[in-house]
Amino acid sequence: MGIEIVPYGNELVPMVCAFNRRMSEGGTGWGWYERAVDEWLPPHPGATVWRDHYLAVEDGEQVRGAYALKPQSWWVKGERVTVTDWQGPVSEGLLSRKYASLGLRMIRDMLKHQPLLYSWGHGGEEAKMLQLLRSMKWESHATPFCLRVCRPFPFLRESRYLRGTDANRRALDALAYSGLGWLGLKALFAGLALRSAVSGTRPAVPRFEVVESFGDWADALWERCAGAYEALGVRDARTMNALLPATGWPAAIRLRVYRGSETIGWAAVMDNALEGDVRFGSMRVGSLIDCLALPEDAADVVAAADRFLRARGVDMIGANQAHPAWVAGFEANGYLVLPKRRYFVMSPALYAALQPFDRVSRGLHLTNLDGHGPHGF
Repeated sequence: MGIEIVPYGNELVPMVCAFNRRMSEGGTGWGWYERAVDEWLPPHPGATVWRDHYLAVEDGEQVRGAYALKPQSWWVKGERVTVTDWQGPVSEGLLSRKYASLGLRMIRDMLKHQPLLYSWGHGGEEAKMLQLLRSMKWESHATPFCLRVCRPFPFLRESRYLRGTDANRRALDALAYSGLGWLGLKALFAGLALRSAVSGTRPAVPRFEVVESFGDWADALWERCAGAYEALGVRDARTMNALLPATGWPAAIRLRVYRGSETIGWAAVMDNALEGDVRFGSMRVGSLIDCLALPEDAADVVAAADRFLRARGVDMIGANQAHPAWVAGFEANGYLVLPKRRYFVMSPALYAALQPFDRVSRGLHLTNLDGHGPHGF
């Protein structure tokens, strides 16, 4: 019978639980969801964004791998098309060479379901998945990470991403406890803020308010903004209320941003007190996970989100961004922009749909929410 890739049904939950036990006992740190219906974005009639899960089942008895697809309506060069993010694949190839090729097979299976496929992540150039996808003729587009360190001491002590070696840990501890790290980071971000002030690009903080959901005002903003971008996920009220529900995950805070009485944009932010996170340790991390405005208003929306999160006392604020105007908006607000920290990787069919990519990439709007959600961030 071999391995079949099938939709995840309730009858397969016990097999997924057994798969997770094997992956845990093998020390992989990976597993899959133990519910057949997606908790975040369950499929339903009329949905503009949802998630489907698939399992690789051997001989009808054992789950050996899994992946998820997140189709979403996108606005691409003036037309609506369905573009799909994926999560995974996770397989027992991490435990046995017998299943070493299963991940590649699952990627090919994804393309049969959704040819306009992308992945948004992967870290640096050395990432194995990025190299695999490039070998399959997928194209990649590097995007930056925007960072503000608000409280240097916990940042230096808890940033596991930076503390990966004994030498780094000793150096960062010395900087933290001597106070030199505090002085250095404060000077760095003060200099970035001064640079934008001198250049005249630093925005004033506009008026904003916390809202519980997206309403007609968000639809009006979407209609006004969509044509200003070459490619982005649809961000009307219905889609955003699905992606950011009033209760449950992700626990985002929605900020409606004004200029006078006019809504100029919105930002979705998170304030996470982490514990033992693989990248950020036990820091209190602020993040701007999604946003919408006309490109010329991006800096003002970033200013509102920045003011809100800093007032809450977070240790750091970060965001992954793709559009040049939004990246410039973070720079104008005194953020450090670190290049090539996340990759937008496109299937051959999606890359063809985004031609001419040199032009489209300059109008591509991506945020953390365009992936499979702000896990741990």
